[in-house]
Amino acid sequence: MPPLKDTMPLVKEPHIPPRAPLPWILPSLFAAFNVVMLVVFSALFFAFPCRWLAQNGEWAFPTITGPLFVLTFLSLISLNFSDPGILHQGSNEQGPMTVHMVWVNHRAFRLQWCQKCCFHRPPRTYHCPLCNICVEDFDHHCKWVNNCIGHRNFRFFMLLVLSLCLYSGAVLVTCLIFLLRTTQQPLSIDKVIAIVVAVPAAGFLVPLFLLLLIQATSVSAAERSCEGKGRYLRGYNPFDHGCASNWYLTICAPLGPKYMAKAVLLQRVVEPDWVLMQNLHSPTCPAALCPSVLPGPGSGHQPQPLARHKPGNAPPGSGEAAALQEWLAWPPP
Repeated sequence: MPPLKDTMPLVKEPHIPPRAPLPWILPSLFAAFNVVMLVVFSALFFAFPCRWLAQNGEWAFPTITGPLFVLTFLSLISLNFSDPGILHQGSNEQGPMTVHMVWVNHRAFRLQWCQKCCFHRPPRTYHCPLCNICVEDFDHHCKWVNNCIGHRNFRFFMLLVLSLCLYSGAVLVTCLIFLLRTTQQPLSIDKVIAIVVAVPAAGFLVPLFLLLLIQATSVSAAERSCEGKGRYLRGYNPFDHGCASNWYLTICAPLGPKYMAKAVLLQRVVEPDWVLMQNLHSPTCPAALCPSVLPGPGSGHQPQPLARHKPGNAPPGSGEAAALQEWLAWPPP
């Protein structure tokens, strides 16, 4: 019996060379080095200038700087080991030829296909090339902690930046007051340590304050660092719910369950106007893997099927492909 050559074409999988351990070790060592430096400089601070002030009746300085150090250290450790909102790899049976679209506050978004994670990324989900993962509501990759900043740990990142600003300012003020109180005394090890600690505290204070100001502005406007300015058409940001609501959703809102399933198709529904439009089913995407969402009761609007479209070369997660601009005029469901 002759072999069936046309039944299943053989495709030679590309050979991916194994990655060297060095690119993974260096960022981890750098993050560990930052933790060690925080502990070392804090130990020098509390052992010399802060101790001298406490021995001379100035207990306000260790009372203020002590809790700030604990808060900063715990925030740094928590951010190092936190989950940024990882979307685990999807099913290999789902193909990139299927078009998924969602409506977010009267704006249509096409879910971009991630070739490495094998699923359609929800809006504002990006694939981090350094961590090789897709992160929900991705903001940026922080090399200081060797971790991505996303939906699940953005509040820890803001807490870390705020605590570092307060702790650096408190350390700098304490060292300056110590140097002023000991101006009449000869040079000692306490003065040398105070200068050694005050210099990096002053050097990090200004960049940290600027970073805190930039992040606070981004949260107020519901923007992300990876998107840049002028990201949305006509200046309309569909993710902006107002300054107070943006801060609540970013800092105080429940995070929801983690995505631990093998196949991830869509984000959880976070707003009532986040509606999935009718999906297309290709031979590589069974109906079980591409469910369609029916309109709610009383909506009176049936989702319309979209024409088959091959994804273009738009930026990952942008959802603003030129070929889909004609669908932006559709009324939301």
